[in-house]
Amino acid sequence: MSYDHAETVHRNFLSRVGAGDLPTLSRSLTLKSVGLTDQDLVALFDAQLMSRHLDRVALKLQARGEGFYTIASSGHEGNAAIAWATRPDDMAFLHYRDATFQIARSLQVPGTTPLWDMLLSFSTSKEDPTSGGRHKVLGSKALAIPPQTSTIASHLPKALGAAFSIPLSKRITPEHQQLKTDGIIVCTFGDASLNHSTSQGALNTASWTAFQGSPLPLLFVCEDNGIGISTKTPANWVEQSVKSRPALEYFQSNSLDIVEAYDTASKAVDYVRRYRRPAFLHAKCVRLYGHAGPDAPSTYLSKSEIKATEAQDPLLYTAARLVSEGVMTPADIVARYEQTAARVERVAEQAIKRPRLSTAQEVAESLVPPARICTDVPAPSEETRNACLGDSDLRATGQPQHMAKMINLALTDLMLAHEEIIVAGEDVGRKGGVYGVTQRLQKRFGAHRVIDSLLDEQAILGLGIGMAHNGFLPIPEIQFLAYLHNAIDQLRGEAATLPFFSKGQFTNPMVIRIAGLGYQRGFGGHFHNENSVTALRDIPGLIVACPSNGRDAVLMLRECVRLAREEQRLVVFLEPIALYMTRDLHAPGDGEWTFAYPQPDTDDVISLGDVGVHGTGKDLAIITYGNGAYLSQQAQKILKADHNIDCRVIDMRWLSPLPKEAILKAVDGASRVLIVDECREQGSHSEALMALFAESSDLPTVRHMADDCFIATGPAFGVTMPDRDSIVERAVTFVKEARS
Repeated sequence: MSYDHAETVHRNFLSRVGAGDLPTLSRSLTLKSVGLTDQDLVALFDAQLMSRHLDRVALKLQARGEGFYTIASSGHEGNAAIAWATRPDDMAFLHYRDATFQIARSLQVPGTTPLWDMLLSFSTSKEDPTSGGRHKVLGSKALAIPPQTSTIASHLPKALGAAFSIPLSKRITPEHQQLKTDGIIVCTFGDASLNHSTSQGALNTASWTAFQGSPLPLLFVCEDNGIGISTKTPANWVEQSVKSRPALEYFQSNSLDIVEAYDTASKAVDYVRRYRRPAFLHAKCVRLYGHAGPDAPSTYLSKSEIKATEAQDPLLYTAARLVSEGVMTPADIVARYEQTAARVERVAEQAIKRPRLSTAQEVAESLVPPARICTDVPAPSEETRNACLGDSDLRATGQPQHMAKMINLALTDLMLAHEEIIVAGEDVGRKGGVYGVTQRLQKRFGAHRVIDSLLDEQAILGLGIGMAHNGFLPIPEIQFLAYLHNAIDQLRGEAATLPFFSKGQFTNPMVIRIAGLGYQRGFGGHFHNENSVTALRDIPGLIVACPSNGRDAVLMLRECVRLAREEQRLVVFLEPIALYMTRDLHAPGDGEWTFAYPQPDTDDVISLGDVGVHGTGKDLAIITYGNGAYLSQQAQKILKADHNIDCRVIDMRWLSPLPKEAILKAVDGASRVLIVDECREQGSHSEALMALFAESSDLPTVRHMADDCFIATGPAFGVTMPDRDSIVERAVTFVKEARS
């Protein structure tokens, strides 16, 4: 018979309380000395009891097939003290073992129903007020707890971003501000997660930020139970690895004792709130059950280790406090424990009867967040705009420009119109970006709106996600597409999943600018020439825009900002580096790839899903994007002049979601289709386009794409990708085969 940890802990509690066998407490601390009342202690105990019995019921429901994904909070119940020490409007990004925190916070907010809500979540009912049955998550809009599904501390960067946004909101008041200017952010995680690169990066960023004097009201809470799944945390590792960090105040508490935990948590919270500086609260606790679900600690821990851990049950420590303070007798405690157990089981039997999600449509309903009402922003006065641009850039708005300059002008106008836009990234400020795209923006709008970040893509994206939680409209920049892969989970696992797992109650709209794709001459190999967008295509709900010229870039960037601001969408704006400075199309000096700047009051719009069509040729339709649109228009002229092939070039513009209907409409009347894709054969858009035409069209279709190979530096920079001449050759062969 297998060892039942939950049942053992349950019986130990009853027998030890009944026998008066309770832990020895610190005599230096009392309820009065730490500022707690008898009623506070009882409320905290109630939160701990509810959490413990929710764990027990969750395991039983899972065994019956009525509950799913159990991960226990037992042993971590001391985090109720952290909830009690903070305000209910202090946004909390929680570790998955923090059910007690959420319950304790709910006791401070009238009208909330934590037991019912959590059981609906455990049983995946679509009436679950947080995720609608999509996941067993902690979270509540009313309690300022965004749902987290992270198991590797990937929520730390966005907690930092949210904290950074709070003091900034004193200077700039976002229209959709969510957090109070005197608030703090709480972020909890486990000792094993402390070792993850995401966690280390967030701690480093917090130290780096505070070290420079920037306010950052952020409380990190490491709940140290000494083990990660089966791997033990070395003794003293947490404190030794954190205490030496500059500008990060360190606190340590024994969270087994709720009074001691509250005393230390109060001091840590007071420090963060008063000084607006980050702190690290090291809360030592235990893990009473296995890691999750059926995990059996007996496979990696000795019996003596398991027994020693079970003896440190925090509920026993709270019972000892209740008795020592004369608040309850052991009999009262046992009765309250059993009453709570009966109540939880009774409510669980009702929760499992509530309806669950049953269709793909129901599941996907919250992938796209709801639109929100935005105030019409009056255009800045001509005088204000002229002063911001200066004479040289004002003249530039009336002359044809290349893409880099056009994006710079568009960002300027957008930042003038929307004060809540914040640009952030490596070298975007003082230098103005590696390619000068953000040049002069910091001078125009200040270092608080154009932020030079440290070199950490996870921190950059986390900053954006967190600031968006507080109503800002971030435009973070990833310097090169290849660098995104260091941080893609911030988009995939954090940003894109937030509306999905919160039924659209929490959102993080933003526009991420990424310089990328290939064709840079002799520069940096595949780290600076990266022709793969596969990772972005795989993220549900994400919009990916890719302009090929300056005019499109301006109009599409404006649409991306509108999508983020009004529809709360997560958008990637992919900028082809090789086309930044390109001026000529067919011959040196022709200037055919420069365009007039669309003024802010123009009626010209490129909406999501609008494709660009160049030419009306019927012999061939070339479907492409980015650099491919430029090269295909070069090929278009040669095909007509030298081969009598009349073609049209269709610039997709929007890579995700794929504008299927617009593409099919754009090829109407053409005899055949050639797909030109600068990205690699496996995972490129050409695969999706081939499937589209196989399923929805009778047109003969072939593709011409890059090899499955990284890009070299030097003269061979472009040999793995389509070029003008190879496009011509492929088109001629395809048309001749069809004609013969």
